[in-house]
Amino acid sequence: MKKLESVSLLRLREVCARTGLSRAALYQLQRKNKFPQSFRLAATRAVAWRSDEISQWIEAQPRTRAA
Repeated sequence: MKKLESVSLLRLREVCARTGLSRAALYQLQRKNKFPQSFRLAATRAVAWRSDEISQWIEAQPRTRAA
């Protein structure tokens, strides 16, 4: 049985740190629908991602070993 993760909101800096992606790479993947979509927080310019969607994306990535 899969453990349920409590969902939190991650800001851009946290998402980049968890995924190892740069800001530009993250938004490029998002435009290609290959990365979870962000959403606006209230009426501000700030955006966030759901932590469970980021975790699922990370788990779905192919595992390779560094040479």
